[in-house]
Amino acid sequence: MTTVNSKKPNLLIRYRESVVPALSQEFKYANVMRVPRLVKVVVNMGIKEGKEDVKILEHVVGELAVITGQKPVVTRAKKSISAFKLRQGQPIGAKVTLRGARMYEFLDRLFSIAMPRIRDFRGYSDKSFDGRGNYTLGIQEQIIFPEVEFDKIKKTQGMDVTIVTTSQSDAEAKRLLELMGLPFIKKQPKPARQENA
Repeated sequence: MTTVNSKKPNLLIRYRESVVPALSQEFKYANVMRVPRLVKVVVNMGIKEGKEDVKILEHVVGELAVITGQKPVVTRAKKSISAFKLRQGQPIGAKVTLRGARMYEFLDRLFSIAMPRIRDFRGYSDKSFDGRGNYTLGIQEQIIFPEVEFDKIKKTQGMDVTIVTTSQSDAEAKRLLELMGLPFIKKQPKPARQENA
């Protein structure tokens, strides 16, 4: 498991030196304290096999710990659902909440190392904001993270990453994440209509 160094994370330095001045200029904040910032990152995995196979659950939880550098919490079913053969209290996933240096280090690795390893990756959609400046993106396979040993994978597993910010609007949050290094899908300009001669 990775340990947090006393050295400041590169992404935090980038935020303070480049992102804050750029956002202040663009959105004309009167006070530097009003500039949006990251609060926490929640990484969530749903593990449907967890209720039947404890070994798969333990293995996936271990991989999530290696990826995030923090021990995950096993999430359990809050109520029984007979259609899914699910009983209350059964393990159904794992979750990690990252703050501070670990949060910045995880996002730095996600943006600069893991995302470029996604096949045919063109960026993420800007339609996954929640209206309050928070953004959730999906990752289909954990193998994009170099910390995961390919030979030891028992199950390819997806995850959701929710980035919580202090932004007042989705537009501010999008610009914050863009400047931090999250690649969004570039919108193609519509071709100009040709008038009939």
